[in-house]
Amino acid sequence: MDRIEGQIEERGHWGSKAEFLLAVAGNVIGLGNVWRFPYLCYKYGGGAFLIPYLVFVVTCGVPLFLLETAMGQYTQEGGITCWHRLCPLAEGIGYAGQLILLYSCMYYIVILSWSLFYLISSFSSQLPWASCDNTWNTDDCVNLAAKNLTLNRTTLINSTPAATEFWERRVLSLSGGIEEIGRINWEILLCLIAMWVICYFCIWKGVKSTGKVVYFTATFPYVMLLVLLIRGLTLPGALQGVVFYLYPEPARLFDPQVWLEAGAQILFSYSVSVGTLTVLASYNKYNNNCYRDSLWLCVLNSCTSLVAGFAVFSVLGFMAQEQGIPIAEVAESGPGLAFIAYPQAVAMMPLPQLWAVCFFIMIILLGLDTQFVAMEAVTTSVMDLFPMILRREGRREIFILLFCLTCFLGQFIMVTEGGMYVFQLFDYYACNGACVLFLSVFETLVMGWIFGAERMFDIIEDMTKSRPNYIFMLCWKYLTPLVSVVSFVCSMVEYAPLTFNRWYVYPDWAYALGWLLALSSIVLVPGWALGQLFAGKGSLKQRWRHLCSPDPELPLTCKQRAEMKETTFTAEMEDLVRANIDEDENGL
Repeated sequence: MDRIEGQIEERGHWGSKAEFLLAVAGNVIGLGNVWRFPYLCYKYGGGAFLIPYLVFVVTCGVPLFLLETAMGQYTQEGGITCWHRLCPLAEGIGYAGQLILLYSCMYYIVILSWSLFYLISSFSSQLPWASCDNTWNTDDCVNLAAKNLTLNRTTLINSTPAATEFWERRVLSLSGGIEEIGRINWEILLCLIAMWVICYFCIWKGVKSTGKVVYFTATFPYVMLLVLLIRGLTLPGALQGVVFYLYPEPARLFDPQVWLEAGAQILFSYSVSVGTLTVLASYNKYNNNCYRDSLWLCVLNSCTSLVAGFAVFSVLGFMAQEQGIPIAEVAESGPGLAFIAYPQAVAMMPLPQLWAVCFFIMIILLGLDTQFVAMEAVTTSVMDLFPMILRREGRREIFILLFCLTCFLGQFIMVTEGGMYVFQLFDYYACNGACVLFLSVFETLVMGWIFGAERMFDIIEDMTKSRPNYIFMLCWKYLTPLVSVVSFVCSMVEYAPLTFNRWYVYPDWAYALGWLLALSSIVLVPGWALGQLFAGKGSLKQRWRHLCSPDPELPLTCKQRAEMKETTFTAEMEDLVRANIDEDENGL
């Protein structure tokens, strides 16, 4: 027996505090900071958007960030088994979070393969999206980067920019709809394989390899962002773009959609409710100051989003001035910004290849961190479920290889001519903000009321030697679940079916598939709880009490040890007094 147990590898810890901070920073600071936050800020009221954004930061973002970090550090477990130890009834939250992460692993890396293709294309003597003389171009193509080009509004409406044709006809080879899957795009497939190989070797040795990789992948994007920021702010028209980005429109604060978008941005940007933070923190030592770490990482995340907005909109302002059109007509979010608007703007600058290389290196590194940390979260959570099987020498590497191959085969369809339509389904439904909101509701209700916010406060105080601000207890018990419930209900009421490029409407079966992807994670929470209640032994009350009780082998806080010591001392004194009384009675 001793020989078998000796073969099980230790779970391990981060090599240093810096490794943990960089891993979390690399995970939470991703593509959304660059291509989603600036666009939302301009679209929903400019500087006024910061008000609902900060409200959600205080009521949802930071409290959930701290809660999940503390949960992982306290239990030293992954995203599923931590719930089993804290509250077995809520273990479905862990499974749901891992399923959402699995979906994100399957589609997120496709963005990196597109970025790698653009990066390779950036080394050509002429940027391929800055010309209409290519085989994929149509007669309607117009090169907006051409010198002395005069355009009127009618010409713009009736033509297609070269950057758009490169994206849709060269990179995506876009078909007419999801019904037309078409052929495989072999160049994108090779880029996808390359990104999977990189991600595999980033995490194949666990925190030993991940902790070293993040020194580069989490810091170098800031160098690229700084370079692009300085370049953007020195372009003509930059000031116009920045003003457009932050010009406040207070009237937009009365629009519920503004608040919904702010809440969704916080949940995605802070990477909460899916178990990633729990896994990363589980490799910390027990006495790490996760309270201070959480606050500083949240500040870094939001500040990065704000600064990225200056880098993006200064360039869009330049692009609008060069074309002589309003910024609103060039402003894009998501893939439209990264693969059409920004490359188009770069093509208009001197030394376009240099700035294109800088931009796509930044995009790849921002997304790479998020991707391999999500992979690490899933693999760690599964390994913690089956430590006797998977935590043996050589098995981690094999398991991660099988995980990568499974995801790769599952996303094969996304590199076909109709792949973009499938990609959008995953993005819009499988990893929808409503799914994450649903998990955050139950996460805070369980930890705030069943496990106990007061107990969580004692645990954080025991680990960090500092008691958190009382506002966090109010958030865990009242504000966060209330805000999450309201946001979830509003998102359901405001739901609009997915369309692509504002004109393509999906067939009914595709919408049904999308809802199936969304509900697959949501139903796990009540499904697991009901299953455990019905499968248990004893009365319903006994089963409920058992499923709501934390693992008795969890570490005891100083307060709990003192209470146990006092209880033991009191019991011993009572026994001593009783013994003396018995002796006196026998003497009489």
